[in-house]
Amino acid sequence: MNRYPVWKYAIIVIATLLGVIYTLPNFYGEAPAVQVSSGKATIKVDTQVLQKVEEALKAADLNADSIALEGGSVRARFGSTDQQLKAKDAIQRALTPEGADPQFVVALNLVSRSPAWLTALHASPMYLGLDLRGGVHFMLEVDMQAALTQKVESIGGDLRSLLREKDVRHGGISRNGETLEIRLRDEQQVAAAKRVLADQFADLQIQEVSAGNEFRLIARIKPEASRKVQDQALKQNITTLHNRINELGVAEPVIQQQGLDRIVVQLPGVQDTAKAKDILGRTATLEVRMVDESTEARAAEQAGGVVPFGAERYLERDGRPLIVKKQVVLTGDNLTDAQPGFDSQTQEPVVNLTLDAKGARIFKDVTRDNVGKRMAIILFEKGKGEVVTAPVIRAEIGGGRVQISGRMTTAEANDTALLLRAGSLAAPMEIIEERTIGPSLGAENIAKGFNSVTWGFLVIVAFMVVYYAMFGLFSGIALGVNLLFLVAILSMLQATLTLPGMAAMALALGMAIDSNVLINERVREELRNGVSPQAAIHAGYDRAWATILDSNITTLIAGVALLAFGSGPVRGFAVVHCIGILTSMFSAVFFSRGLVNLWYGGQKKLKSVSIGTVWRPDAGTAVKAD
Repeated sequence: MNRYPVWKYAIIVIATLLGVIYTLPNFYGEAPAVQVSSGKATIKVDTQVLQKVEEALKAADLNADSIALEGGSVRARFGSTDQQLKAKDAIQRALTPEGADPQFVVALNLVSRSPAWLTALHASPMYLGLDLRGGVHFMLEVDMQAALTQKVESIGGDLRSLLREKDVRHGGISRNGETLEIRLRDEQQVAAAKRVLADQFADLQIQEVSAGNEFRLIARIKPEASRKVQDQALKQNITTLHNRINELGVAEPVIQQQGLDRIVVQLPGVQDTAKAKDILGRTATLEVRMVDESTEARAAEQAGGVVPFGAERYLERDGRPLIVKKQVVLTGDNLTDAQPGFDSQTQEPVVNLTLDAKGARIFKDVTRDNVGKRMAIILFEKGKGEVVTAPVIRAEIGGGRVQISGRMTTAEANDTALLLRAGSLAAPMEIIEERTIGPSLGAENIAKGFNSVTWGFLVIVAFMVVYYAMFGLFSGIALGVNLLFLVAILSMLQATLTLPGMAAMALALGMAIDSNVLINERVREELRNGVSPQAAIHAGYDRAWATILDSNITTLIAGVALLAFGSGPVRGFAVVHCIGILTSMFSAVFFSRGLVNLWYGGQKKLKSVSIGTVWRPDAGTAVKAD
């Protein structure tokens, strides 16, 4: 009746063992570290960089606990924050000499001290939020006015092209703030322009103004379209920030919208505010320009002389200068996708670009008119441009698909494609709030949270043992296993633990013990009714299960609602809350019954169980069940 088959005990043992393994990394803590990442898409962090870091530390007489190349960046771990700061300065001087263009991002970070055998099992500690781990917090405000202005400017360019294609003659298109003014010659051209606007630009409001022989159309974006533009600008900026920060290996960044025009960015573990700003500002865009092949330009390339009027000097990947015209043929705004690949003929790594309809049309016209000339594709990063490739146009290129190459490696092609997909910001942003939370404050928060969970657990177990004797001890063990499973699952999911999450953990302990209280009281009730101890145990667990299931499902619904509609700290609380409910159902019912069955199930003539005092109101006395 009260015996588990071997396979159920096997499940308990395996689950407990996995729980221990995946919980262990959280006890090793984090080490101060210096992280070296690529500062440009064309720069790769490899073993040569690793060797330079080792030499810099040796020259500065600094001993690192470990130096390794991890996920495209070099990480050097140290025993103290003093060594970390000294090492950062030494590495910075070695990799970026004073006055030179920074090729690498050297940032302070915190990394796990977990041993290699746990890492090999993919056992990692939970990510800690900003309030527990320390790091930097930024509030950025998006310039929505600039987003609308850019949209109107883009519409103006498209409108010029369409009116030219439809053979609609006009006296010019000018932008005035968020409106476009189209000057037309007669009523016939006004009607034709209105048809083009109605067919192709449904988001514009059109107002006709005429005075004598002057005809004008005033176009402005509709309010609902304006809100859509602002919303898209905010989302694109968030996506761009995600792409850039993820590329630099910052673990579990928090990037979320706040209000209509603000973005909150939290970078746990990053202690260097200046470098964090550098990360946020790292966006890239693409420009296509024609190479200036005049005699003056060639002379400027060879001798480093004066650049001709209307042209600029940029460096190619091999360091050679190239003079290109200032007029931009295409920008990254016309780019819809960028994927790495290989050339079908040479098998060299390339980046395949896909242009939108407008970009494809412009590119087709430019390549048709400039066969035999060179076209430069320039990648701009941090305001500085570098020529990725400058091929000769062999024939007209249509269809909106462009292939760029330039003696790239496979890794460089992947990085360039990623950077181009990240794109540029849809609208400028300004940092209006910034703060740094030091690791010491984070450690203090962890200690307080850990103490609250520990003392809550000990007091609950003590009460259960006093009130329910041996069954109370079983409940306490089950509660400890519940906490073990909760931490293990959070670690396996690589969830982010915050202070509200630790509060949810403490709450989960109190809620989890309710199930054991229900079971123990059911067993007591059966004993009061004169049922044999073995039958009382069986009936107590079976009859309490329905009540436990109902109560946990209703609580789980509330947790899911918090998870679905909450944000920030509320979501952190909800994640721990929901997982805690699921683990409590397993530990309180399945695991605790396994303990009871192991202790009492083998006794065929069981006369009593240790479950504290059983009150018998009908007899007016209280008796011990053990």
